[in-house]
Amino acid sequence: MAMDPLVSTVLLSLPDEMERLLHAPTRSYVRDSEATASTPVDVKEYPHSYVFIVDMPGLKSNDIKIQVENDNILNISGERKRNEKEEEGGVKYIRMERRVAKFMRKFTLPADCNLEAISAVCQDGVLTVTVPKLPPPEPKKPRTIEVKIG
Repeated sequence: MAMDPLVSTVLLSLPDEMERLLHAPTRSYVRDSEATASTPVDVKEYPHSYVFIVDMPGLKSNDIKIQVENDNILNISGERKRNEKEEEGGVKYIRMERRVAKFMRKFTLPADCNLEAISAVCQDGVLTVTVPKLPPPEPKKPRTIEVKIG
């Protein structure tokens, strides 16, 4: 008995469709990707430090979190929240363009970073994270090996 071409097309495309659905990115992955992409950062290297400069207008210092993960990953994250006090008392938005969102950026730090001395300052909507460098190791002096007569 011959199979209807439409049915065979549907049956043949079913495994591809199942594969696409099973491996589609999750909502949280898409949200985290957007948060990462929408947070611009400048990174500068000075002789004695690395400096990360992040624009964060309207954020308070308690909305920002800076962590070091796995001894070499600098993670800068936070959340821009809506002011709930404005929403009380019958206030309604006519236009809402400022985004309420989470943001996150991760940076792999070089081996010469002093992780114990990282500092951060947020002023006028600009976060500056300073990661001092460790002093370079002193060069090893060559070791002289005595040659014995045997």
